[in-house]
Amino acid sequence: MKKLTINDIDVKGKKVLVRVDFNVPLDEKQNITDDTRIVESLPTIKKILSAGGKAILMSHLGRPKGKPKPEFSLKPVAARLEHLLGQKVFFASDCIGEPAESASAKLKDGECLLLENLRYHNEEEANDPAFAKSLAKLGDVYVNDAFGSAHRAHASTEGITKFVSVSVAGLLMQKELDYLGAAVENPVRPFAAILGGAKISGKIDVIQNLLSKVDTLMIGGGMAYTFFKAQGLEIGKSLLEADKVELAGQILHGMKNRTVKLLLPVDCVVAKEFKNDAERKVVAKDKIPADWQALDIGPATIELFSAEIKKSKTVVWNGPMGVFEFPNFAVGTNAIGGALVEATKRGTTTIVGGGDSAAAITQAGMAKSVTHVSTGGGASLEFLEGKVLPGVAALTDRK
Repeated sequence: MKKLTINDIDVKGKKVLVRVDFNVPLDEKQNITDDTRIVESLPTIKKILSAGGKAILMSHLGRPKGKPKPEFSLKPVAARLEHLLGQKVFFASDCIGEPAESASAKLKDGECLLLENLRYHNEEEANDPAFAKSLAKLGDVYVNDAFGSAHRAHASTEGITKFVSVSVAGLLMQKELDYLGAAVENPVRPFAAILGGAKISGKIDVIQNLLSKVDTLMIGGGMAYTFFKAQGLEIGKSLLEADKVELAGQILHGMKNRTVKLLLPVDCVVAKEFKNDAERKVVAKDKIPADWQALDIGPATIELFSAEIKKSKTVVWNGPMGVFEFPNFAVGTNAIGGALVEATKRGTTTIVGGGDSAAAITQAGMAKSVTHVSTGGGASLEFLEGKVLPGVAALTDRK
């Protein structure tokens, strides 16, 4: 870590402003359906409280578009956090102004306060300096533990650091940067990456960056069919980014001069229509019928990819292999998850990028059996692209 972390500072008696990522899914009755992000932030919060600091937490939730909307209130999160911490969590009805200032002024050492949704104010996403200053006023030091928001230069992730004396990484942020950083910059080899998901467009920069770092790159999911098209294959009604066929062709052509192994699916599961119980069959990659669509990788591809995963010492996975939301087409995605679990048991470092791949491995009940599941979808992607994350860059440098 080239940045200071919470382990480098003394928080006793201090008001510690912590940017957390409590953007959790809620049902229509305001019940939290997945509290992973809250649970992941507990080590940092507990560290502050046990060291006699006052924890003042701030987060966004959903997209209220700059207006207070009850369905985007962080109140249910305060209740869940209270239960998880086993102590009272105070709640302020706004994140700046009188409600926030009086609530933070009343805090005693070892107590915790959650501020209302940052995005009730448009100034948060606009990275407005006056708004950032109002947030900074509430604390003595700043901790960023919201890796999932570190790729955005917002008032609570980047602007605030200009108005506090010291800005450090929390334990979750440190963990994310340690795992992803080591994988990308200094991996134990062989190093393999698996990319999936719907579109090449969102992952072009990741492909280009990883091709200079990995030993093997495996591509599955919807993005594979644009590569098939570039090879002149029939892809039927499968997902296609027509404007990216030429680029896919260039990537394939460029592979001839590289030592990196690029693996595409050799077979797929095709369906008559886009639904779970549609008629389906396994076909070779060059036998996709013109009026069918490919929705998952096939058994031969599962075997090919799994063998490569098991040979590797570092594996990064970002993006599902098919339409994992349909159980009948989640087989490939779950099998890749299973191969990662097996590899982990043998000592391989396995990292699952956030977003859909994190959702898939959690849904399959395997999240605890891999080395690390990232809490940031967009942030982990940008990190894999080799981009500097504004929320990380803004933290205080280690001398």
